[in-house]
Amino acid sequence: MTQPATLREPIMTEPVTSGARRTMSDFDIELRLLLEAIYLKYQHDFRHYSLPSLRRRLEQARQDFGVATLSQLQDRILRSADDFSRLFGYMTVQVSDMFRDPDYFLALRRHVLPVLQTYPSLKVWVAGCSTGEELWSLKILFEEEGLAERTLFYATDISPDALERAESGIYPVERFTGFSQNYLAAGGRRTLSDYYHAAYGGARLSGALKERVVFADHSLATDEVFLEAHLVSCRNVLIYFDRRLQDRAIGLFEQALVRRGFLGFGSKENLRFSRHHAAFDEFCPAERIYQKR
Repeated sequence: MTQPATLREPIMTEPVTSGARRTMSDFDIELRLLLEAIYLKYQHDFRHYSLPSLRRRLEQARQDFGVATLSQLQDRILRSADDFSRLFGYMTVQVSDMFRDPDYFLALRRHVLPVLQTYPSLKVWVAGCSTGEELWSLKILFEEEGLAERTLFYATDISPDALERAESGIYPVERFTGFSQNYLAAGGRRTLSDYYHAAYGGARLSGALKERVVFADHSLATDEVFLEAHLVSCRNVLIYFDRRLQDRAIGLFEQALVRRGFLGFGSKENLRFSRHHAAFDEFCPAERIYQKR
């Protein structure tokens, strides 16, 4: 679903003054050239991701690849798709838990889902779904509130590996102690063990949860809106974007949401400085849940 690259796209992720050019480090110059090369060669656009985060991850990649500079790393990934696939794992952050930040899911349960109950059918978009923990948390929540059978869930990410892991629904069994604590704090009505069983050396979520779920490759940096949604949940993704890309992503969410639809963010994200803030009302401010006007 990514769009083809064009040579007319800007290389720099932010305006650069003459003073900035004089003080920019060789590492940052090579970093920006590497991001442009990735975009032109593989059509993955990281040019508007947060530079401090990219610096840390690419420095670690440089060390692990055993190269002296990012230019040498660029040479490797341009000539080897396998090396790029390996580097891709450093470029994307796949950190998630089931019912992470339980107050968010409790607010959905108590305040958002009663509103969604009034619709005959629903669509939910989990943008940047990572390895699927948030998706399955929402699916369980909708199941317990009687909405699962009339809801279609769309889970998207740019990482094929993450999507594959999310679709499998298999996680290390030791993680479920923490998952279960989060689930109960989020107002769980049963026990989390009702939703999984031991399999493949870990724990596999039940097949019934996987009904009415669609997984798809989608980039918030390059792709467009593909659905009309009643709830968009995009949590702990925008913190890795610069302001320009944050605005692009929020614009996509605004386009996708029906009137009075809901948008959920992570605890460190908000609409305060977005150019789209006027399109939303604060619905549950503490939990970063907004409603489209």
